[in-house]
Amino acid sequence: QVQLVESGGGLVQAGGSLRLVCAASGRTFTSLHMGWFRQAPGKEREFVALISTSGAFTFYEDSVKGRFTISRDNAKNTVYLQMNSLKPEDTAVYYCAADPRWGTEITYAYWGQGTQVTVSS
Repeated sequence: QVQLVESGGGLVQAGGSLRLVCAASGRTFTSLHMGWFRQAPGKEREFVALISTSGAFTFYEDSVKGRFTISRDNAKNTVYLQMNSLKPEDTAVYYCAADPRWGTEITYAYWGQGTQVTVSS
């Protein structure tokens, strides 16, 4: 079993930055690919970013490329999402997810409780 706890969300003005943090416990962290997803009000949850077990490979949803950066620290069992140049359309609840399989369309095995990000115009 894996427990994921997100933090770092908040209210920020357009153009600002936030760094989300996901702390993992339980199953060996280095065996898990880690992803960030988000869900805006009235919309389905969508993929944001993905990082491989070692951190060597990353993948981003098109609308966040060049603005968001996913990274991980395997020594701290933590994954990060650095979000720069935030836009009002980035407003959503952001979720951390983990799975031993790689993919953006798979059903991830483990999920955090989410952290709210609100970007004001």
